[in-house]
Amino acid sequence: MRFETKLIHAGQKPDEKTGSVNVPIYQTSTFKQDAVGKDRGWTYSRSSNPTRKALEDCVASLECAESAYAFASGMAAETAVLSLLRPGERLIASCDIYGGTYRLVEKVLKPNGIKVLYLDLSKPSNLERIKLPFSMVWLETPSNPLLKICDIKRIALFCQKNKAILSVDNTFATPFFQNPLLLGADICVHSSTKYLAGHSDIIGGVVAVKSKKLAKKIKFQQNACGAVPGPWDCWLTLRGIKTLALRMKKHQENAFAVADFLKLRKEVSKVFFTGLKEHKGYYAALKQMRGHCGIVSFEIKGGEKSAKKFLSSLNLFSLADSLGGVESLANYPRVQTHGFLTEKQRMKLGITPGLIRLSCGIEDISDILYDLKKSFEKLK
Repeated sequence: MRFETKLIHAGQKPDEKTGSVNVPIYQTSTFKQDAVGKDRGWTYSRSSNPTRKALEDCVASLECAESAYAFASGMAAETAVLSLLRPGERLIASCDIYGGTYRLVEKVLKPNGIKVLYLDLSKPSNLERIKLPFSMVWLETPSNPLLKICDIKRIALFCQKNKAILSVDNTFATPFFQNPLLLGADICVHSSTKYLAGHSDIIGGVVAVKSKKLAKKIKFQQNACGAVPGPWDCWLTLRGIKTLALRMKKHQENAFAVADFLKLRKEVSKVFFTGLKEHKGYYAALKQMRGHCGIVSFEIKGGEKSAKKFLSSLNLFSLADSLGGVESLANYPRVQTHGFLTEKQRMKLGITPGLIRLSCGIEDISDILYDLKKSFEKLK
């Protein structure tokens, strides 16, 4: 099946008993067994649930994976992957990872004996110079919020030579625009809260894996730790996925228009968008991505004061955490996504007082641009 057909049909066959074209919501915690030790493939919804399995099979198909496993949040999905590391092993993580991931690494992994090294993985040579042993590389591409691009294929080859796992957060690109496993990654992680579900109405995460060996390990983590989503959230995610291609095309279209608009504003000193030729990761993105997500970040002149005034003046855009929904959202990374970091760390990463992240929704572009224009005018 082609990708856009998979979105609607992968893991989602009509119900055999009723003919329902939509996957039923199996709102149950447990399943009746026919006899002691004899079940019908389902026993307890923490271990597996038919609605959740439909979502997992769908994402596995979209990411060309051996298997996929759904979790109660993106952070729960990340925790399952990072729990593969053992005390004394080393994780190499991209220096500009999401603030929540950084908190997990610093406050959970490190105290449990995991060694951590942060590198700018948008420059693969930084990794290739490493002589220390390592067990896993963790990266986001595009990254949040500066949209840095990491060369997945090149990094994957280095990981393979060192018998290390490569895990890629594919939340921003989505499987519509990028497939990390086909580029050599071992694990692909999503916050399904974002573009996959796409309507800002669920919290969830998914881990897709390339091998049966990793599938067995992630499945064990899912069942043993129990951070699983309920069937209703799984059903909503499946429903959202059906329109992923249509939504991503519109997100991309609007993001291009917003990026071009911001480039011409005298109040803006820098624009970050993977679709711009002047973006540092533009050519790397062309090699591994089929398109661009709806995230555009920019630096506004005047620092924190101008940024806060601009954000408070927005009307159509909502100042909020998260991204990837059908509605346009604005975010202040210095306080929101990367508030956990120190000011020195934020500045080193480029999370400046004037940095604003926009998640361009699928509204009419004229309304989006009008809202931005009016907010800029209020800075005067």
